[in-house]
Amino acid sequence: MKILHLSDIHMGGGFAHGKIDPETGLNTRFQDFVKSLSRAIDRALAEPVDLVLFGGDAFPDATPAPYIQQAFALQFYRLVDANIPTVLLVGNHDQHSQGQGGASLSIYRSLGVPGTIVGDTIETHVINTRSGAIQIITLPWLNRSTLLTREIAENLSMLEVNQLLLDKLQPRLEGEIRKLNPDVPTIVLAHLMADNATLGAEKFLAVGRGFTIPLSFLTRSCFDYVALGHVHRHQNLNKTNDPAVVYPGSIERVDFSEEKEDKGFVLVTIEPTVQPASKSFETTWEFCPLEVRTFRTIKIDISASEQPQLDILAAIAKVDINDVVVRLIYQLNPQQVELISTSGIHEALSAAHHYTIQAELISQLSQPRLPELGCSVGDPMVALSTYLDNRPDLKDIATAMIAAANELLSGDNLGARSSNRVLLDLESSSDILAVDADDKLENIERDKADNKTKSKTAAGQLTLL
Repeated sequence: MKILHLSDIHMGGGFAHGKIDPETGLNTRFQDFVKSLSRAIDRALAEPVDLVLFGGDAFPDATPAPYIQQAFALQFYRLVDANIPTVLLVGNHDQHSQGQGGASLSIYRSLGVPGTIVGDTIETHVINTRSGAIQIITLPWLNRSTLLTREIAENLSMLEVNQLLLDKLQPRLEGEIRKLNPDVPTIVLAHLMADNATLGAEKFLAVGRGFTIPLSFLTRSCFDYVALGHVHRHQNLNKTNDPAVVYPGSIERVDFSEEKEDKGFVLVTIEPTVQPASKSFETTWEFCPLEVRTFRTIKIDISASEQPQLDILAAIAKVDINDVVVRLIYQLNPQQVELISTSGIHEALSAAHHYTIQAELISQLSQPRLPELGCSVGDPMVALSTYLDNRPDLKDIATAMIAAANELLSGDNLGARSSNRVLLDLESSSDILAVDADDKLENIERDKADNKTKSKTAAGQLTLL
């Protein structure tokens, strides 16, 4: 039996790194995402596979524009035409902000699309394929509200809430395991944050507050393969492959944090073992990379240069930027600002598919106000991220600040205690932190004082457009 496992399509994301195609009127990055999904479906049809498993996060949010939904549906309907069953799992980006339902995917169930299962509950599905039956346990993205009431979690610390969630989840999962037929292969399809996964851009794209699942929940001998979604970097969390616990990663680069990551999908093969054997089925899998658009960062320190403009142009000339998404970062001192010709830099970068120019001003003065944080910035998380990128003195608490901001914006105070204590549930980390706000503020002020005495320079940032 052959299975194609893909995840984290995020159709409609990444527009900031594209431009408008004059022939279609569409953002070129949207076209890139459609092309990558199309190539994955091409492979499913060419094999052909017996089943396609999608691990969640179809779109950046639960209410994508109609033309984006249509592009997604057209690709998956190719599987319907080929009589290849598909399971669409609900991820955190597919849910409403309240964490209920899979708004962007539930329509496939409402329309009764043949051979298509929407996994928005913990449930075991027995699917009959051309190569026989298979059992799929769906484990969609779980929020606190999925398993707990607000009253139960009241006055509990975040650590206690997380443990209570795991205590609630375990019997639910055990209940599904008891239903399994040992003579039929079993796959767990889950959208979650495993406790030892290496993170990518998803830590900045958090939508909905979930919790971390221990790997021991997934490495069960009754499972023949564990198909995960949520983490954008491809990885296998169980090197013994008994069972393989695999994130295929996203199919396209979302931002520069994924600059060096391969993108693609996974082909899985499950075959009966030759008896006698410890397991009834043998599973093999391979990662299939997709050709996706290149992201490239060019970074240069010209603060000590006598010819800064020429050094910037030389750094650009050394790199192939043709049709590439480029980020140019250069560091300069205040005396060099007038020596930089932005028009010359724009011309040198004109062959790129899209580019941004980021000048970091090294100054002995206090940091200048950041132009990026003007009135045009509508997303507070983008503003905070930009601010933290320009505050190296806050590096140690940057992750905690992002998590706290996510918590404030979510409006979900479940498990919170008193106002003088900030409880941070980090979706992007296995750690769950309880940070005393008063102590943290004192530490920040102390760090600021230490930084002033230890260093005569501070890094600022200018964006030149």
